[in-house]
Order: sequence, then structure tokens, then C-alpha cells
Amino acid sequence: MAIPIGQAFKVGSYLFKQKLMKRKKYPLVLMLEPLYRCNLECIGCGKIQKPNEILKKYLSVEDCLNAANECGAPIVSIAGGEPLIHPNIVEIVKGLIDQGRYVYLCTNALLLDRYIDKMPKTPRLTFSIHLDGMKEHHDHICAEEGVYDKAIAAIKLAKQKGFRVTTNTTFFGGVTVEEAEEFLDHLKPLGVDGMTVASAFQYPDAPTQDQFFGRHRTQDFFRELLAKNKNGRWNFSHSPFYLEFLEGKRDYDCTPWGNPSYSVLGWQKPCYLLDEGYAESFQELMDDTEWEKYGHRNHDKCKDCTAHCGYEATAVEDSTNGLKNMAYSAKMVLM
Repeated sequence: MAIPIGQAFKVGSYLFKQKLMKRKKYPLVLMLEPLYRCNLECIGCGKIQKPNEILKKYLSVEDCLNAANECGAPIVSIAGGEPLIHPNIVEIVKGLIDQGRYVYLCTNALLLDRYIDKMPKTPRLTFSIHLDGMKEHHDHICAEEGVYDKAIAAIKLAKQKGFRVTTNTTFFGGVTVEEAEEFLDHLKPLGVDGMTVASAFQYPDAPTQDQFFGRHRTQDFFRELLAKNKNGRWNFSHSPFYLEFLEGKRDYDCTPWGNPSYSVLGWQKPCYLLDEGYAESFQELMDDTEWEKYGHRNHDKCKDCTAHCGYEATAVEDSTNGLKNMAYSAKMVLM
């Protein structure tokens, strides 16, 4: 199952509580970036373009756990940079799990074999392994040969040892639907517990600018690709409504407060993809960010964005609006 039963119950209970309290803005997933450093220089990444003095910084274990408590989101996605470079990554993961949170550790998997026996084996921990396509394409995106083979080996090792593993795939310009179809089929025999997919966001700081889909191309691409997902062919770790949004079947507004980002620079406004300033506390982020300025209808930097950090939370909220939507969402998950 792409989402553990316990996680689905926890998130469902959390959403029900927010609705009872009549909250309009609340976090669903904390995007925790304990460092920006990475052992790769992927061609579409803007994080590693930060100045050296920032790339040398780390969040402490205490910083990470306090941010999770301050935010209160039931799920924490640990990203970066490459989290496994952090000297205290095991303590961070264990601390978040001890708080009762579900943790997705996003990694290129180059160092996973060094840490896997130190990580807690629990349904609350999932390794989300970065794979952007078949061997030649993935190594090209990562700007280093051999990365694909190491990631595949890490998936096999983690599954052998009983861990939950999902894949995290970003489709860049130039990838055809047929190539994406072949790639997703290639993952299925590995026994991954779910797949996440996205269209690359056009970072202003990315070293190359010709690798990105626009919004309309994203919708055309996913409409054609997802039409081929018959009889559970691929097991996506997304809300069915978000997948329909990627296809252009649903038109959502961005709700970036659903996936707030905390990093070495503080709470990032409005989301982890844009550098629009930082808040010192989660409450300041929520109170002082001009949320109405952002989203594809309102901000030029957002016009081609379809990223999960802005729209997955919107889709999840929509899927719980009324019995009709809940029934439809449940049906799509079970298909």
C-alpha cells in the first residue's frame, strides 16, 4: 500500500480536528531541510547554488525537533541538500518518530548503505529515493555516472532489510511519455511501496534553464501518462485529486502553508521553492506571509508551478470536503 494504514488514520484524524476547530490554514507536511549541502550537483537544483557560508550550516537535532513541535504537522519530509550528509541524521529521524510523526527521508541513496542498519525499522519511516528516469537519463540529471546503479542497489537493500521505500521522480523537459512509462514499469519489480511524480520547477538559480516543462506541457504530459495507469499498474503516493490536478482535470489554488519549509535560514516564505524571505518562528510565518500574493494566478514565479508543496495539500483538503468527495477519493485509491 502506498500510504500506511496508520498514517492514513493519523492524517485523517488530524484533518478532522482542523475542520472541527474551523481552521482555514494549517500544515500537513513539514518540509525539513537540515542542510543545503549535497554530494551531487543535479542540473535542475537551485539549493546547491547557495553561497558557501550557507552550504556549511547545519540545523541541530534540537532545532529540527523544536521545529516539528512548533509546526505540529503529522508528517515530516526530510530533504536538503542530501540529508545523509548530516552528522546527526539518525538522531533527527529517531527524535521525530519518537514524537509520533511519520518521516519521509528524501535521499539520492549514495550513502544509504552506511546508515541503514542505524535507522529505526518502523512503518513510520520511509526512504524516498530520488530517481528521475532510466540509467542514462538519471545520471545525466545528476551530472555523475553510476548514480542510478547505486540508487537501484540501495532500493533493493532497503527492501531486503524490511524498510518502506518510495521513489521520488521529477520529469524534466525532453522526457517523452513513452520514456516515463518504461521507467515506471521498470520500478514495479523492485517492490517499492509507492511512487511520487512531479514536473520540474523552474528555479531561477538553476544552472540550466532549458530543462523545464511549462504548466500546459505538464498537464498534457500527465494526462497522457496517467491515462495508461490502468488496473493499478503504478502505485502512486499521491492524493487521487492531486493526480487529476496534474492532468488539468482540477484547477486548484496554491496552499503553501500546507507544506511549510524550515531550514538553516529559518521558516521560508512562502514555500521551499521560492526565496521570498524568512520568518523566525512558525507563527510569524503564518501571520506575516502575504499568502494572497502567490500561486499561479498571482505571481510570475509561480505561473508554471504544479508542485506538491503548493497543491497536494489543496487536493487533500478537497478530498475531505463532503461525503461525495470522500467516497470518490476512497474509490480511486482502491482501484
